[in-house]
Amino acid sequence: MQWTRLIGQGTWMLENDPEQRAVEALRLGVELGMTLIDTAEMYGHGRAEEIVGRAIAGRREGLFIVSKVLPSNASYDGTRRACERSLRRLGIDCLDLYLLHWPGSHPIAETVRGLESLVRDGMTERIGVSNFDVEELRAARRASRNVPLACNQVLYHLGDRGIERRLIPYCRENGVTVMGYSPFGHRDFPKPSSQGGRVLADVAARHGKTPRQVVLNFLTRDGVFAIPKSGDPTHVRENAGGEGWRLPDEDIAAVDRAFPAPDRDVPLGVI
Repeated sequence: MQWTRLIGQGTWMLENDPEQRAVEALRLGVELGMTLIDTAEMYGHGRAEEIVGRAIAGRREGLFIVSKVLPSNASYDGTRRACERSLRRLGIDCLDLYLLHWPGSHPIAETVRGLESLVRDGMTERIGVSNFDVEELRAARRASRNVPLACNQVLYHLGDRGIERRLIPYCRENGVTVMGYSPFGHRDFPKPSSQGGRVLADVAARHGKTPRQVVLNFLTRDGVFAIPKSGDPTHVRENAGGEGWRLPDEDIAAVDRAFPAPDRDVPLGVI
């Protein structure tokens, strides 16, 4: 898949922000080039999709809209009904990408068949999965007979780099885009006084950037997409500044030492 930028906009818990400010923040992100917007039927029981719908009303062209079906809804018919509901809340006719949110109890072959039918019927351009480790992704790919799986959306931040060992290489070898959610962790961004926080601050100062911009630049250095959420215009501008420049090798090495990837296989991280 080809998108203009590697940094998009997430919407998990966006419904907790003042709605008008959240709408304006999403629109600002689009103006700054972050035209990929990720959401899901689970987020706020559909409220996040409704907020996205307000933000993109009358400006659908050039956007890349992603949503996700809950595993409990992911039977063949349930997947189709869930997608229809998401499209109504978003106020659009077709998604750019529709994902199974995580592995569930419905047979993956049935879910994938439902996803493929959505492409056939023009309800989404692409399909994929989320929170799938290598073996689960391999099984999902085997189940896809007519439409290739385009994306796997997984947790990826400096404190959880386990996907770099096997999952990212597997996806790269098989043409599956990796999209990393919660790139700043979940309420556990390195404190400025910590060793890692000081490393990020030092690297940021050398480039006139912020520590969060350094983090986004590091995580997207090899083509992984990042979808930070923000309902705050100031943070939206900061997120947009994580792209369009390059960390030198010595700074990549410094961040790598401060936040090392695991030296053994670990379970896939989830939130």
